[in-house]
Amino acid sequence: MRLSDLASRLGCGLEGDGALEVTRVAALDAAGPGDLSFFVNPRYAAALARTRATAVIAGEGAPAAPCAVLRAEAPYVAFARALEILQPRERPAPGLDPTAVVSPEAVVGEDVAIGACVTIAAGAVVGPRSILHPHVTIGPRAVIGEACELHAHVSIREDVVLGARVVVQDGAVVGSDGFGFATDAGGVHHKIPQVGRVVVEDDVEIGANSTVDRPPVGETRIGAGTKIDNLVQVAHGVQIGRRVLLAAQVGIAGSSTLEDGVVLAGQVGVAGHITLGKGVVATAQTGIPNSVPAGSLISGYPAVDNREWLKTSAVVRKLPEMRKALAQLEKRVAALEREAGGSEDPSA
Repeated sequence: MRLSDLASRLGCGLEGDGALEVTRVAALDAAGPGDLSFFVNPRYAAALARTRATAVIAGEGAPAAPCAVLRAEAPYVAFARALEILQPRERPAPGLDPTAVVSPEAVVGEDVAIGACVTIAAGAVVGPRSILHPHVTIGPRAVIGEACELHAHVSIREDVVLGARVVVQDGAVVGSDGFGFATDAGGVHHKIPQVGRVVVEDDVEIGANSTVDRPPVGETRIGAGTKIDNLVQVAHGVQIGRRVLLAAQVGIAGSSTLEDGVVLAGQVGVAGHITLGKGVVATAQTGIPNSVPAGSLISGYPAVDNREWLKTSAVVRKLPEMRKALAQLEKRVAALEREAGGSEDPSA
């Protein structure tokens, strides 16, 4: 594609020869002639200076490059759109693989691609232009919105509702039973039937091998535009707001609420029955046992303000040195006490 055409589609300013052609996107160090690269992080300034790419997407204030530059207000967003334009992913052709099993009581919309060994149960609805990759299972009465994409081995259990344009990556399970048991006087754990539902709103993505549990009553809900990474556990009755970001290995216990715009970095744990206010950000490996007010940046376990945690962490690194100094001080104090005791007046 000509750079001038790409710049027009991306809404970028162009510095350089618009007649140059680019065919794919590559990293700064790996790029060569015909490649489009991108520059966002200042740490890669040296790589920018030596890149062999034909053109680079960069921010308005980014340094000059030895090639053409597409100037963007949001360079990372422009990069994502350039990938879609230059290297679009293959879409399976609409149709039904002969090995798929679709109940006659299911409703399948137009232009749906149904791959090998897919199972769609009675009462299920699959919206138009959706893609079901091999070995996807759609349970009874589940509803899949339009233009969804469910990758291989995804399980959408009974009565789950997915909105439009939802993406579920390989091996994820939506609507599995929540972890609910009642223990009797004899110590026996009795399963509490999990008969609620899960609702996933529009434009949500759920990562590979993640799980979203159904509650015994009511619903588990994931708000529109939320993005969930791999290996995330969303327990029963959790309410997740709009545009929330959950990185890998996050665990959210039952009946907690994450308001709009919350960001949980990798391996964050959230206790049950608490609320994280709008815009809360938790850094990696934070443990959150209590509710957190809106706009907080928190770290550590138990979670505290990030600045306080940074100060505490700096002190912790010095603890061996401080322990040694304390031992030396104790010896000096003991010696001074012995000297003071030996010089006391016996008649006193």
